[in-house]
Amino acid sequence: MRSRRFQAFQMFKTFQTEEITVAHRLDASTWRPIHTRIAVALGIGWMLDAFEVQIIGSVIPGIQAEFGLDSDQSVAINVVWFVGVALGALGFGYLADRVGRKRLFVATLILYSVFAVLTATAPNFEWFILFRFITALGVGGEYSAVTSAIAEFTPARNRGLSNGLVMTFWAAGGILASLVSILVISTLGLTWRYTLLFGVVSAAYGLLARRLIPESPRWLASRGRLEEADAIVTDITSVASTDGYHHQPVPGSGRARLVELWRNYRGRLAFGMALDFSEAAGYYGLFTAMSILVFSASTGAVPIDDAVLPYYFLIANAGALAGGIVISFALDRLGRKPSVTFSYALAAASMIGCAGAAATGSSIVVLVAFTIAAFFATCAWVSAYPTFSELFPTHLRATGIGASVGVGRVGAVIGQVVLAVAATEWGIGVMFTMLALFWLIGAGAGAIWWRYGTEARGATLEELVAPAAMR
Repeated sequence: MRSRRFQAFQMFKTFQTEEITVAHRLDASTWRPIHTRIAVALGIGWMLDAFEVQIIGSVIPGIQAEFGLDSDQSVAINVVWFVGVALGALGFGYLADRVGRKRLFVATLILYSVFAVLTATAPNFEWFILFRFITALGVGGEYSAVTSAIAEFTPARNRGLSNGLVMTFWAAGGILASLVSILVISTLGLTWRYTLLFGVVSAAYGLLARRLIPESPRWLASRGRLEEADAIVTDITSVASTDGYHHQPVPGSGRARLVELWRNYRGRLAFGMALDFSEAAGYYGLFTAMSILVFSASTGAVPIDDAVLPYYFLIANAGALAGGIVISFALDRLGRKPSVTFSYALAAASMIGCAGAAATGSSIVVLVAFTIAAFFATCAWVSAYPTFSELFPTHLRATGIGASVGVGRVGAVIGQVVLAVAATEWGIGVMFTMLALFWLIGAGAGAIWWRYGTEARGATLEELVAPAAMR
């Protein structure tokens, strides 16, 4: 009996050494062309996700006109979208931990692309809502797959910067949505339906992405596929190793994963949920408010011509792109804690600026305030995803991200309803004040984490889930 225990102990020590050896090769690697290829490939997928989310904001006037929608029905489009994203993030997040990051990334990309094209053919509002919901399921899966994958490939010293820059492709997707809207609607004089046909491009890219992105070696190891994991690590780092890779026992069911997350990583899960709830309610609330409640020619407080709306969103997304780039560098230079806390606080302050701008009645003043708000709002959410995604162990990372995103989309739904009621009952100023309060939730969570949590700057993913780091 004693001999068996000794052998088991020696085997455990060997596994520990092998895990550290291979993880060290990933984390200590210099940045190489394959890192750039993986980051850009994931970023393009993220950009196409953003296109699907933001294209509605640019073309909502045409949808309102064709289907005869009032402001409540227009908001319902976004509510259904966020419910779909929440369910997709939860369900596909679990599957990403079961079947892999690469498969889910490709599968969800193709799923939402196909249904985006079907949305363009919807004969009435009911079919439009159904197809839009299924599209949202696919986009929700992308949140878990992309965020998990990029964290698990990147060298430790570059993880904040690279993760942030991949997230910043979202703003590029917003710019793309505005440009397509300008080309299709303003220049060619076609309807909103033609803008959604861009989903064909996403589907084609999904087939190409299979060749550009390897499977996460950390995920492969967690499933016991040790030789495949080691081969990919060697390909990424150009450092060969004869060591294996530690195989961690993995809970089999979605419930078991959530139970383990809540039991062992409760504070981290709550932190991720708070950040995502705050940014989803605040970020999507901002863009929905601007498109439907502020700038809309038929329902807005500061109306502009429908043909001009895509240009306004183009300018605002340029501000968002700048914000994402700035905060990406701050994550590794200043650290996660100050980057998150200050970004959310400044996003809250920018909402008050929007309220003051709306009171002037000038569309140009509101546009300037909107662009500044988009800058800080993007700083906030881009800082959030790299921060909470790296706090979960590999075998639970996508599930943890999915749970955080799922709660976040609940925030988005609540935000849509609350903002619509606030704007209708009490005016635009109160609506923007509510937006500021949503952002302050994240600022408060960041301040608490700054005081009690773990700073992840420069740490390996394995160090972050070691017992000494658990808080």
